[in-house]
Amino acid sequence: MKKSSTSRILLAIAVTCLLGSLWLASRGRLADAGPFVISTLLGLALSFRGYPLLKGLTFTTTILAVVATALYYPQYFREYGGFELATLITPLIQVIMFGMGCSMGVKDFIALARSPRAVIVGVIAQYTIMPLLGFTLATLTDFPAEISAGIILLGCAPTSVTASVMCYLARASVALAITITSITTLLAPLLIPLLMKLLAGGYIEIDVLEMMWGIVKMVFIPIGAGLIFNRFLHGRAKWLDEAMPLVSMVGVAMIVAIIIAAGRESILNIGLALIVVVFLLILLGFFFGYWMARLFRLTEVECRTIAITTGTQNAGLVSGIAKVMGKIATVGLPTAVCGPIMGFSSSILASYWNSHGLEQPSAGSQSGRDQVSQTS
Repeated sequence: MKKSSTSRILLAIAVTCLLGSLWLASRGRLADAGPFVISTLLGLALSFRGYPLLKGLTFTTTILAVVATALYYPQYFREYGGFELATLITPLIQVIMFGMGCSMGVKDFIALARSPRAVIVGVIAQYTIMPLLGFTLATLTDFPAEISAGIILLGCAPTSVTASVMCYLARASVALAITITSITTLLAPLLIPLLMKLLAGGYIEIDVLEMMWGIVKMVFIPIGAGLIFNRFLHGRAKWLDEAMPLVSMVGVAMIVAIIIAAGRESILNIGLALIVVVFLLILLGFFFGYWMARLFRLTEVECRTIAITTGTQNAGLVSGIAKVMGKIATVGLPTAVCGPIMGFSSSILASYWNSHGLEQPSAGSQSGRDQVSQTS
């Protein structure tokens, strides 16, 4: 059967399940609609793979299916045989960071020497715009103190590794995105605890040294191991090179499921308001990141790159920090809703910029595209 035919069948199944969900909801039985809602989202995710314009939404829709599953059946993501599944969050983050290290090399930092101004602006934007936006939004809302602290923590996060993929789709500079992601991640153990102490100290108690050590274990050690692997073994274990992107995506999905299950009650009580706040955080990050780059008279390619790197937060790392703090169901909650929202909004922005492309992409953008196309 042709791929297009399979996609149409899956789409038809998804629409049928959606109608079933709506019928149950209209009869006041939304609580019984779990299988239909989950099947709708999984059907859409699989069908999107057959449509070039929608393919970029596959992972985002899959994460939405994971969210729905965790909301309807939280008991399966809280513990198994007496083992608390939240314990898996830290090792999962370490595996993802190891994968990031495996994909990095000396050549990824050459962009720093070629265009230091763009890198510096991108790093400063990440650690000024986003923390201040997080603090402002937390101050303007009336969430419980720990959830407000979680919004600030999300704003203090480094750039997500998905930024490079979105920059590729947006015809921006992937090399610049990789460099900004690497530097903001390496600065995270120092800057996140200090920013949290400054901005979130009024909401919860912040142990700076404990947070620093927790981030070091989740960032420096696994990334260092990944860099060593890339230096000496890259290409010799092709199965691992090919598996790491998939392992990272599965890891992100598991983290989201565990956090959603842990904070299910809070999500049901304040879910819509929290979604709006996180959505604003991301959109304003894109907006101010772009115009900050324009203020420093960077090229359009660099402005697009910095917009995307500023608005895409490393939600996985924030989840690990919330786990270290012992507040995964509250401080970690904004992170859980961030994943699907960030994936959706960044995909839309990347698609828009892709359709409004530049006639002559920068060398960094082209080389970055080649790299992503090889690793995707």
